[in-house]
Amino acid sequence: MNENTTYPQTATQTVVRQNNLIRQVYAWMGAGLAITAVMALVTLASPAVLNAVLGNKLVFYGLMIGELALVFTLSGAIDKLSAATATLIFIAYSALNGVTLSVVALVYTASSITSTFVITAGMFGAMSMFGYMTKRDLTSWGSFLFMGLIGVVIASIVNIFVASSAVSWVISGIGVIVFTGLTAYDTSKIKEMAAQGAEGRKPAILGALTLYLDFINLFLMLLRFTGNRR
Repeated sequence: MNENTTYPQTATQTVVRQNNLIRQVYAWMGAGLAITAVMALVTLASPAVLNAVLGNKLVFYGLMIGELALVFTLSGAIDKLSAATATLIFIAYSALNGVTLSVVALVYTASSITSTFVITAGMFGAMSMFGYMTKRDLTSWGSFLFMGLIGVVIASIVNIFVASSAVSWVISGIGVIVFTGLTAYDTSKIKEMAAQGAEGRKPAILGALTLYLDFINLFLMLLRFTGNRR
């Protein structure tokens, strides 16, 4: 994963490498979010596309499976991928996610989506800054957050069949805590990755995907609390 790896010689060089990598990560993450927003708007603007995607469960779930495949490919085979291929996979995932997330605009009002996005951006920014600036070792957070993430995923799957609003609220509450923590933890990991010599496009794309997922999931969890349904 360490494309164009070099070893730090001084503390100043390490800080420069960390700053460079995190800037690239944020830039690619921002690009991914922009692509997602554009594709969601394009989908909503085309009744034919919207009907094809949301009117057929096989197509919708097929797209979601495709998204998972892209995420696992990018995160699991990053060492074997070229920088160009990794970039294309990230862009493709961001675009597909925009298509499937268009359903959010059909469920919630535009004003509540906008306000929740602003709240998410604020929380994400604060926790990411904490993860980057803190001198604490956040490694111990990893196992706790991973267990919480697994619990959220399993509970969400079970609730598809149970369809309990109370369970949904509990899942959302735990999800907000988990993805808020993951934002700081993952930012800290990106910083450490740079300290160990990682630089270049591939580490930046992998970091962008990680933080993109944290942001999107935090946004969706918060939307269940703050969103006004149509």
